[in-house]
Amino acid sequence: MGFQFFNPHARTAFTLDPSGKVHKRIKDEEHLAFIRQLPSLISGIQGCEACHVRYGDPRHRKPRTGKGVKPDDAWTVPLTPEEHRLQHSMNEQAYWQSVGIDPLEVAIQLYAVSGDIEAGRAIIMKARNETK
Repeated sequence: MGFQFFNPHARTAFTLDPSGKVHKRIKDEEHLAFIRQLPSLISGIQGCEACHVRYGDPRHRKPRTGKGVKPDDAWTVPLTPEEHRLQHSMNEQAYWQSVGIDPLEVAIQLYAVSGDIEAGRAIIMKARNETK
């Protein structure tokens, strides 16, 4: 019983979806505070919440997370409370497709400039202008 070998044919041996693997969530309160200072990604209105994007996307190496499990704080965008509730009340990917914004790309860009309000606002404005 001491020696066990790797079974390459096991159901999870080569899975491309990392969502089932144990991952300790990365928390970043400073980044969340930064996100809350930005205008809404949808409407441009101030007074936002840090909205965690839960759906996964292999293009961004973002695993999906289910209800009750928040993704890393890097995967957040600013939304008003009303927009945030709407986004979580329906199919999240369908919501973002309906507004024509890739929230994961915006989240990556915002995390890269975290703390720089002017750079964050520029990213939000650019994403909003590209939808028009």
